[in-house]
Formats: sequence, C-alpha cells, structure tokens
Amino acid sequence: MSTGFDRDADEFSRGARAIVVYPEMGGSSRDAEARLEETAGLAAAIGVEVREKLSVKLRQPKPGTLIGSGQVDAIAETVRDQELQLAVFDAALTPVQQRNLETALGCKVIDRTGLILEIFGERARTAEGRLQVELAHLDYQAGRLVRSWTHLERQRGGFGFLGGPGETQIEADRRLIRDRMARLRKELDQVSRTRTLHRDRRQRAPWPVIALVGYTNAGKSTIFNRLTGSDVMAENLLFATLDPTLRQISLPGIDKAILSDTVGFVSELPTQLVAAFKATLEEVVSADLLIHVRDIAHPDSEAQRADVEKVLGEIGVAEATPRFEAWNKLDLLDDEHRGQLLEDAGKREDVMPISAMTGEGVDALIETVAARLTEGHRRYTITLDPADGAGAAWLHQHGEVLEQRVEDQQSVYEVRMAPRDYERFETRRA
Repeated sequence: MSTGFDRDADEFSRGARAIVVYPEMGGSSRDAEARLEETAGLAAAIGVEVREKLSVKLRQPKPGTLIGSGQVDAIAETVRDQELQLAVFDAALTPVQQRNLETALGCKVIDRTGLILEIFGERARTAEGRLQVELAHLDYQAGRLVRSWTHLERQRGGFGFLGGPGETQIEADRRLIRDRMARLRKELDQVSRTRTLHRDRRQRAPWPVIALVGYTNAGKSTIFNRLTGSDVMAENLLFATLDPTLRQISLPGIDKAILSDTVGFVSELPTQLVAAFKATLEEVVSADLLIHVRDIAHPDSEAQRADVEKVLGEIGVAEATPRFEAWNKLDLLDDEHRGQLLEDAGKREDVMPISAMTGEGVDALIETVAARLTEGHRRYTITLDPADGAGAAWLHQHGEVLEQRVEDQQSVYEVRMAPRDYERFETRRA
C-alpha cells in the first residue's frame, strides 16, 4: 500500500509516524537498546511519534543503502503495514544512501545529523543560537541533493527536515548558500568578539567561571537550578538546553562566581554543530573549573563520558583545566548498584556522587567546588583604616575573611585569598 510519499513535498510535520533504525556495527561498545531509546528520544523531542524501533546488524556498510537489501525490504514492509511517514536512521547517511532509501521505503528518511540539526533548529531561542544552527544546517545541506533545498520554517522554528506549515523556500542555488554562510560567519565573529569583551571584563573582576558540561539529559540544568535558584528549562528531554545560561552564585570562601549551563553533548555530534557552536562554548573553553555531569544510571554512562571528553578536546578545552565528575541520578539506582557506586566514588578524589533531583550530595558538591577553586590560597594579615569601607568590601568580595579585629584603632583582617588577588589589593593601596 502506498503512503503517497513525494520526496520533494513537505507534507510531514509534528506528529509524523516513524520507525527508528539503528545499524549496529560490529565491535560497538554501545548498548543497542539504549541507543535505540536515545534516538527515539531525540525524535520525540521534535514531536515525532515513534511507532517502531529496530536494531539491524551491519557487517559491512552497503554503498547504496548502508544496510542490506533484505533488511531494506523488511523495513519497507513495516512502513507499508503501519503507514509510517518517516524513517530515522541512527547513522550518517550519504546523499545517495538517503535518496535510495527514500525510494525503497516510500517514506521520508533522515539520518542522525539531520535529526539533531532539526532539534537544534527548533530549540535555539536566542538570535545567536539561531545563527549558529542556520549556519550548521546550511553547511550540512550544501552538499546534499536528496531533495529541493529545505525551508526555514517561521511558525515553529526548526529547519524543515520534517516539513510543516508557514515555510518559505530557499532558492536552490549553491552560490546563494555560500554567500549566506559567509554573512552568518561574520555575524558570529562579532558575537565572539562581544563575548570576549564580556569575559575579559569578568576576568578583570575577577570572578571564577564554573562550567557544567555533560551528555544531553545528564541533569546539568537541574543542578544549575538547584545551585542558583533559577528556573532554567530542566526536563527529562534530550537537548532541553541549547543557549548558554550564566548566573552569579556564592560559594564558601568565594563571594562571587559565574556558573554556566551549556548545551548537552551527544555521541556523533555533527561536525557542523561543533564548529558553529564554538562561540557559545567559549565559556567552557575559558572556564576555571569544569563539572562533568554524568547520568550514572544510564547503561552507556561510560561511553557517554568518552563522547563528552572527545567534544571537549575538539572545541579546544585544555587537558590541564581543573575538572571533576558529578555522578548524577543516584536516586534511580537500586540498593546494590548504589552501594557499589558509592564505594567506587569513595576511592577517587575527582568524583562526587549526587542526585540533583533530591538534593543528595549537592552540599558536598558545593564544598568540593569551593575547595578546588581556592586551592593555593594563602592566609594574609591586612590592616586597614576603619574608614576604608571600600577596602573592606574588596577583601570580602575576593577572599575569605577568617577574622576581623581592632588593634591600635586600626581594623585588622585575617584573610585567605589567592596570591594574585593579594598582589592586586596591594597595588590598589599603593
């Protein structure tokens, strides 16, 4: 039975019925079921109704269709029987493979990169985020002749991989695409310069920057909200956060610090997005401390950790940047796994087991962050004129005032602070 599919049409929108296909390569460290669930979650994040999930063994990729002809026929039968409109392949498809699969299956086909780009297109809220996603999207589409050029949808966001109402078509001309990409890069360069100015201003303050990083849906935004009292979108949803969020917080011994909540990483993150989001991720690159939030209850937690570390390297985060791991979602573990995890964490100095949802371990996390940021601080005895209110405020802002007393009509402060801050204070008084 025909689904009435037309490759150049945009008849699909939110609510499209879909099958998710995971071509399982030999030797993969991934749990196939967990990978299918992740991809189904990615599809659900943009309103796709996943009817079927299928893992297919792949010994050798086929140039024309990636998977074998028998597997293609079986999927086509499922598409016909259930009148599915979309097949999501959890793999990178070449334009030829995408076109051939669409013809064979009789439905629209998107690969992992297209799916992630669609999510980013729908979720980006700031002007900068929209620029970054559009640039990545155009870069991806520039070499793909699977169908007429996609559309910028004005009503719901996104970039038209799934179609929808309210679209205006982009002229299918490579030169115009390249010109548009050049303009986008110039605008993003300006954003980057502006961010650099803001960051330099903070460093002159200076306030330490703490960046939350991790796999998507690991719980970064939940931790961010708990530490800052904010209401950043935090749901059991992949890519709930795209645009960076910065908040000022206080820590023991640190009057002011900047906490940054960043976009979640994902395995096989499209190279177009890694490049486009470098401006946003500069907060991570320049951070004084990284907190790598891990969903420790996930079956692929270790593989996700490796994915995050890989992306951190790709965006230029120095290996020397201080970091530790927050093993999140303790509340989802049974007693046996929880006990083993706490025992393992107790043997390491770079790990903090927590539950962002219940608050368990969060106070210890705060103490650990403060201790890590104040490593190398020394104790100084500083004498001020009692009328020097600005000097006293500076000491409270940049150090930990351990004791305050009056001697010979002078205010004496015992302060623990970084040597560089003490030198700046002495320069201020000179």
